[in-house]
Amino acid sequence: MKAVVINEFGSPSNFRVEELSSRELKAGEVRINVKATSVNPVDMKIRSGQAEAFAPAFPAVLHGDVAGIVEEAYEGSAFKKGDEVYACAGGVKGLDGALREQMIVDQKLVAKKPVRLSMKEAAALPLVSITAWEALVDRINVKPGQNVLIHGATGGVGHIAIQIAKSLGAIVYTTASTNEKMKMGQELGADYAINYKETSVEEYVNHYTDGKGFDAVFDTVGGDNMEKSFQAVKNGGHVACIVGSGEHDMTQLYVKSASYHGVLMLVPMLTNEGREHHGDILNRIAHMVNHDILKPVLDEQSFTFTTIGEAHARLESGKTIGKVVAENDLTHS
Repeated sequence: MKAVVINEFGSPSNFRVEELSSRELKAGEVRINVKATSVNPVDMKIRSGQAEAFAPAFPAVLHGDVAGIVEEAYEGSAFKKGDEVYACAGGVKGLDGALREQMIVDQKLVAKKPVRLSMKEAAALPLVSITAWEALVDRINVKPGQNVLIHGATGGVGHIAIQIAKSLGAIVYTTASTNEKMKMGQELGADYAINYKETSVEEYVNHYTDGKGFDAVFDTVGGDNMEKSFQAVKNGGHVACIVGSGEHDMTQLYVKSASYHGVLMLVPMLTNEGREHHGDILNRIAHMVNHDILKPVLDEQSFTFTTIGEAHARLESGKTIGKVVAENDLTHS
């Protein structure tokens, strides 16, 4: 079976096509003929060695997101040969990644693909949808009428978070760096878009919340932006962030008696705890897509598995809008 692997950490040019052996299914697993995947920041961090702790063993097959067709399911499975499915199910320590002809996955992580979407579109959704859901529903518990600020309108997680927050009945505010990205944020459902390069946190907190702050802030950016999120939240409010690296002064949260939630959706894959919840979230996301409540945005450039290094470089460029996806062009043996 052909797969795209890395044999050492480093640049996007390290990807190589190699032949790997397959294995028999274990109880609870399904074998998927992989049709597409998408590139997430964590894939780049694993490839580069920044997230070495999450990395599979060399030769490492990366990428968690997968869309494809079930080739084989263990006896008694909820899935059968021919089912179109999607999942975020591997590319981390101990689990097969998606950059291969066939991927063996834990069926708990899998859901039926939204019927309205192509394989490419479906592959864009799993990691970012699960991340946004865990932040907005599981951690923050967004309620109708709440003011929710989402940083990063057109990022992978941000553009899905806008749509989920809106579906929960929130009044949604989002930040972006250009008028084009602001417009897209509003087309996706944000009630208000803020150009963070032209407007300070103090200015938009005063303008939109009379200086009180937002009920909840979802920070998909991290880094220096986290202090801005702490500044923007109200007394007793909630901040959720998906990027936990760096040193941060938590004083602003403390004096507001506000809560901080770290969101790392890889945990169930890495620990084998709570995997059923990911499959359940993806079933809910598929229902939303099929009822025209949510849709993925794909970057204008698309790639294949044999050009996956270029896909990584594209995401690293910072010029993307939406998700970078790649279709499987490895011929089945």
